[in-house]
Amino acid sequence: MTVNMSNENQIANVIPLNELRRRVSITNQQLNLVVDRLVKLHSVPLNPPSGLGNPGPLGLGAFALTTFMLSVFNAGSNLIDPQLEGVVLPVALFYGGAAQLAAGMWEFQINNTFGATTFSSYGAFWMSFAGYVYFIVPQIESTGKIQKATGLFLLSYFIFTLYMNVAAWKVSKIVFSIFSVLNITFLLLIIGNLTDTSVVTNVGGWFGILTAVLAWYASMAVAINNTFRKVVLPIGTFHDYHHHHHTQRNASIYSFDL
Repeated sequence: MTVNMSNENQIANVIPLNELRRRVSITNQQLNLVVDRLVKLHSVPLNPPSGLGNPGPLGLGAFALTTFMLSVFNAGSNLIDPQLEGVVLPVALFYGGAAQLAAGMWEFQINNTFGATTFSSYGAFWMSFAGYVYFIVPQIESTGKIQKATGLFLLSYFIFTLYMNVAAWKVSKIVFSIFSVLNITFLLLIIGNLTDTSVVTNVGGWFGILTAVLAWYASMAVAINNTFRKVVLPIGTFHDYHHHHHTQRNASIYSFDL
């Protein structure tokens, strides 16, 4: 077979040697497409699947449970005795902290920058919160400015949550809702601490409970949907982001791939 190439924008003429009278014409674009497919067919993937499961339900479940426990105390003494708040610390350290941080590292493994950044950051948030309450608060208690320090701590994570909220718009409706309500929660808690207004802090606690419920739903939905391999509980996936992450063998919570 011989191939006669004409001008760049013209066509390539493929002429079988045993059939000189018969000519098959294809464009340069078509010829390049065939060559690319042949190369991909015989090539070995540079990044084989990691074999990891979906870390999303773990990360969101850890975030939801710890947020719920702390928010119950923030919502006011009508729900629970404030003297029992120490029960939050081990949960914040191990489940909300270590387990969620691990989920974030696994998100990096499946090439999900959003999920990795989110879980790693909030895992570190809960671990640092436990350290702050256990180690730092007793040292600064004599200053009478613990609420100011707590307000600064929350403000820092509020800034992070704000720009992650923007990115969440392209992920899914449930994730965007979680970040939106979480931002309201942070804002109310910041105002309540910096102004020493317990009522505002209590309202922030109720918004925190709502945040936890939404995160629990997302965790439950992805765990169930992935197990049944179909959409049992809807999460409002944005199709462009979903389609992009569908190329990963093990999808992230934030693509909600099934």
